[in-house]
Amino acid sequence: MGSVTRRQFLQFSAVSAAGLGASSLGVLGFSPNQVLAEVRQYKLERTTETRNTCPYCSVACGLLMYSLGDKAKNAPAEIIHIEGDPDHPVNRGTLCPKGAGLLDFVHSPNRLKYPEYRAPGSDKFVRISWDEAFDRIARLMKDDRDKNFIAKNADGATVNRWLSTGFLAASASSNETGYLTHKVVRNLGILAFDNQARF
Repeated sequence: MGSVTRRQFLQFSAVSAAGLGASSLGVLGFSPNQVLAEVRQYKLERTTETRNTCPYCSVACGLLMYSLGDKAKNAPAEIIHIEGDPDHPVNRGTLCPKGAGLLDFVHSPNRLKYPEYRAPGSDKFVRISWDEAFDRIARLMKDDRDKNFIAKNADGATVNRWLSTGFLAASASSNETGYLTHKVVRNLGILAFDNQARF
């Protein structure tokens, strides 16, 4: 009996595995020819594509989000697939592990979908409406600005400063949104301003 070379062993193993696989498919009750010939529907064929920006770090990668729904008024669409946007100049279709796992983030039962408020001394958060949240933020900002606004410095020069409040813009904001945010914040007199997407 001659010695078997490594190449012969691998060829024999591959042929044996293929034969075993084909015979087991027949035993299970369906023909492999029918299975291989089946035409599958592309899973994103009936979806709606939406471009977005990843909400995580300051890189601001582009996303393609695919939602499935009939666009009826009372039937909200559900996001079924998220991938990197190949046309985006930042990530060119790639995503880090956090971005690749965004679908789990979207469908997480722990995801916060509405504003909550915890009163001083309370041990629990209470759900409030968006109007209540915006009104409360606006009221607290105005009260703080009225109390701490500095119109002139010690030399009498006009400075229009508001030093007791800061603002951090989100990394998912576009350049246009960042520009408008900067204008609003500076017009209020806030000096402590930064953007998460700053490099």
